[in-house]
Amino acid sequence: MSNVKSGGAFGFLRKDHIVAKPGFNRWLVPPASIAIHLCIGSVYAWSVFNPALTKQLGVVAPAADDWSLASVVWIFSVAIVFLGLSAAFAGRWLEEVGPRMVGVVAAICWGGGFVIGSVGIATHQLWLVYLGYGVIGGCGLGLGYVSPVSTLIRWFPDRRGMATGLAIMGFGGGAIIATPLKGWLMQTFAKAPEFLGAQETVTLVTEGGRQFAETAAGKVEVVVASAAQAAALPGGGEAGVYAVGTGNTGAAATFLALGIGYFVVMIVAAFLYRVPAPGWKPAGWQPKPAAANGLITSANVDINQALKTPQFWQLWIMLCFNVTAGIGVIGVAKTMMSEIFGTTMPLVVTAAFASTYVLMISVFNMLGRFFWASTSDYIGRKPTYMIFFLLGTLLYLSIPYFASTGSASPSMFYLVGFYIATMVIFTMYGGGFATIPAYIADLFGTMHVGGIHGRILTAWSTAGVLGPLAITSLRDMSVGSAIRDLASRVDPAAFSEKFGAPLDQLDSLVAAKTVTIARLMEIAPAGTIDPTPSLYNTTMYAMAALLVIAFIANMLMRPVKEHHHHDEPKLARVPAE
Repeated sequence: MSNVKSGGAFGFLRKDHIVAKPGFNRWLVPPASIAIHLCIGSVYAWSVFNPALTKQLGVVAPAADDWSLASVVWIFSVAIVFLGLSAAFAGRWLEEVGPRMVGVVAAICWGGGFVIGSVGIATHQLWLVYLGYGVIGGCGLGLGYVSPVSTLIRWFPDRRGMATGLAIMGFGGGAIIATPLKGWLMQTFAKAPEFLGAQETVTLVTEGGRQFAETAAGKVEVVVASAAQAAALPGGGEAGVYAVGTGNTGAAATFLALGIGYFVVMIVAAFLYRVPAPGWKPAGWQPKPAAANGLITSANVDINQALKTPQFWQLWIMLCFNVTAGIGVIGVAKTMMSEIFGTTMPLVVTAAFASTYVLMISVFNMLGRFFWASTSDYIGRKPTYMIFFLLGTLLYLSIPYFASTGSASPSMFYLVGFYIATMVIFTMYGGGFATIPAYIADLFGTMHVGGIHGRILTAWSTAGVLGPLAITSLRDMSVGSAIRDLASRVDPAAFSEKFGAPLDQLDSLVAAKTVTIARLMEIAPAGTIDPTPSLYNTTMYAMAALLVIAFIANMLMRPVKEHHHHDEPKLARVPAE
């Protein structure tokens, strides 16, 4: 009987076994949450994997059977979807069992997801990567994300915004460590494919859109690499023809190493969690009386009752649209920087520059989480979100200007303007995540803040679909239109000589990745403007429109009406668990 009451074999993980003793230093709790969030926050560096996964077979350049960018980006989307779903379902469970048990399960899911994903990459089974990293790993993301939030709010009732900023800061900063780590691991495990010779020395034939080389051993499927693509190989390489399936990007081994490492760190951190004793409060602190018309309440709203309030859905819309606007950009950040400025300023926007750009997104994402959440303690949650949406709208509208004008007249001014605009956007993107738990506690009280927060995170799941879907579909439409336009301008004879097939086979050549904008530009008439920098303009206008809607939702925010509050006398008669 005693074993049942204590939670069975895993009872030592439950919250009643991790209650802090008198005199416990509450500042020992944030490092554990930051450690877990640094591990799961590596999801923000997902775009570092994009180049490797889209040329897993070709290695130096995408082969016909390699996964498309759109299919790879969706792995990130699935992980975010399951983050929100698992957080929603785990919210009440978290309140019941406490942060340690949830943290341990998160470690198993996140680390295990990487291991399964590694098998999928090694066997070139995309569904296994979706299952491992996307579904199982996504559940680890959600559980790890919510595990410290309500705990830190209870440890820091005097500084709710700062507490949630600390809890979630590590998530935004995870890519700071993960970006260089992933790059180093892939370089360490990578292997260059077999080089068959310069393009003019190899006999190439095109069949069904694919390119093959005539060798002594027969026809071999190949990819043709430019000097820039070959230079990115481990140890460098020469422009020319490479055999498909003879190299390794190092992605599979990198997944395996990260899975083991993240599991160990998260398990250790989960065992450092402590919860305050019932009725605990900081020495000398007294809660402020609720203002008559203020948004901060001293009452509590049940997790299920919260869903019946307009405030819940207003917060849901605000989080969803703020995340949608940023998450699509994060998923393709490295690719976007290369496509917008890499063609017009190749000496500045190199592969290393684009990787550093991803790293800086993580830096500003992390700093924004702590800065804006702490600022909201002084200016209020509602004014903080007003700044997010108003300033964010203006910045998203500025990006097409910097991209298009910078393409027509390459200048550091436009690159710097683009860089600054996106970095400020990502401070507010991260700030929105970090401030939402404090906003929830202000409106609904602290009793079920973890559970309500988990359900509001379903907005993140929705945004994880909407953001990448918008940016990839609109980009694909722009790419298709640009390729058709360029193909209509090139000389048919030059096209046939370049790609080994007539112009009327354009669709099959595009599907096989033989024809790209970059390769068409090589035979385009002099003076043709490269359309690559403008591929994301429509997306930015759509993102700005979403922030306008979120601005209206926040502007209409009012205190939760009293009939939604707990009946405290009845609550008091409910026996404690």
